[in-house]
Amino acid sequence: MINPKTPILVSGAQFTQRTVKEGRITESLSPIDMLEKAALAAIAQSGTGKKLISALDTIAVVRSTADTPGDQGRLTKRVFRNPPGALARRLHAEPRRALYTAAGGNTPQWLVNRTAEEIARGECKAVLLCGAEYVATMIGAVKQGVDLGWQNSPDADTGNDPIEIGDLRDGVNAYERRYGLQFPVNAYPLFENALRGVRGRDPETHLKWLGEFFSPFSRIAAANEYSWFPTYRSPEEISTPSARNRFVGFPYTKYLNAVIEVDMAAALVMTSVEAARELGIPESNWVYLHGCADAHDIWNVTERVNYHSSPAIHTMGQKALAMANRSIADISCIDLYSCFPSAVQIGCQELGIALDDPRGLTVTGGLPYFGGPGNNYVMHSIVTMTDGLRASPGKFGLCTGNGWYVTKHSAGIYSTTPREGIWEREDPKTYQKELDAMAHPKVTETPQGPATIETYTVVTDRKGRRFGLVVGRDQNDARFLANTLDDDVVLDWMMKEEMLGRKGMVGAEGARNIFRFD
Repeated sequence: MINPKTPILVSGAQFTQRTVKEGRITESLSPIDMLEKAALAAIAQSGTGKKLISALDTIAVVRSTADTPGDQGRLTKRVFRNPPGALARRLHAEPRRALYTAAGGNTPQWLVNRTAEEIARGECKAVLLCGAEYVATMIGAVKQGVDLGWQNSPDADTGNDPIEIGDLRDGVNAYERRYGLQFPVNAYPLFENALRGVRGRDPETHLKWLGEFFSPFSRIAAANEYSWFPTYRSPEEISTPSARNRFVGFPYTKYLNAVIEVDMAAALVMTSVEAARELGIPESNWVYLHGCADAHDIWNVTERVNYHSSPAIHTMGQKALAMANRSIADISCIDLYSCFPSAVQIGCQELGIALDDPRGLTVTGGLPYFGGPGNNYVMHSIVTMTDGLRASPGKFGLCTGNGWYVTKHSAGIYSTTPREGIWEREDPKTYQKELDAMAHPKVTETPQGPATIETYTVVTDRKGRRFGLVVGRDQNDARFLANTLDDDVVLDWMMKEEMLGRKGMVGAEGARNIFRFD
């Protein structure tokens, strides 16, 4: 017997705007236009039109990259005061709540989980979830000196503010920011080199393997009509440094990095079973959230247990599968958050999925190839997943999300198979306490004396400038951050030879710590 308050996903839609790539930047839709386009397409898929719009009691929008805390470079921050409110006005909807989320790649799945719980409790009945990322147009406009005029549109200020939800904490502390860890392209290579060390590979062998690992992702992207780069890339093309495929954060070449400079939007509609029946939404549209969970690792990157595992993903996976009464072997379709290869490897490891699993690890093509629309990628993966499950009734699919720097995690297990009984999930707070209390290294901001490299990277910018970044342990086994000498000979050596476990001396030189090799 299906409980009438059971939460379901009833429709979804996505689109990709290519005006910048086609040299038509002045024709680019605004972010609110993009939200409206995706929302109307999702509403149309439900087959109920204005009837569903009238029934919406909540509209929730995923925070855009331009509004994410921290240094966003040339991006103009908070152009739109109330994105969900502006969208509601566009749709002529009158929801009682306009929600705007915190940042993080886990957010869309977290939002689905949160909304499902509210629906099951009877706190809402019909909800529109959506997000739009527009970094390609925004950066393109800055480069070309184009005034898009968004700040002068009626959408810019609705006269009121949204309700902000989620964990609004910054992803790094002041110490980590001083060494550039606020940039994912600097942080994720630290995890990658640690993983390489665990697997016992030398840098050259591992880089070749990375191309073999991510090439299948690009094959999926090449067949996806919504992909930003619908192009297959061979393992050799991905792993071979070139003028078009420079190193970014060693060992990652450009083709191994999430591409945030995209224009993409996606939307989902969730209702209760009871509301779907009242609205006349056909059961062939219904997709059930059978299991879900949310967790985060120890918040700051410098305080992690290590750089090759994620206790939070492990716990989250166990909780979501237990709620769904399924094992990982029961899952037919998988989309693991894929901003960088290290995120996928850690996800596989903690969820018990083989790195070469024949089921595949993405349904979209992954963030480097399908596109990495900021905080909203997982909205696209859920839309893609639910469309696929409707085409294959009875199968189960898993979507995961990852926010900040292998920090925040969310999972959802979906199927068209009805979920019977009362929908109820375990409160994440009950298992988060144990994760927060895990033993982890002490951190020192002022190391001095003999030290050892725990993990490292060499970061290269678009102009070819490089710097070495080390996570190390001092003689008291306290963890520290440091740079290496700004010397091409040293940096070249670091990108060719094994640095893990290397000895040296560390100490403050000016505003930063410097690690000098023995």
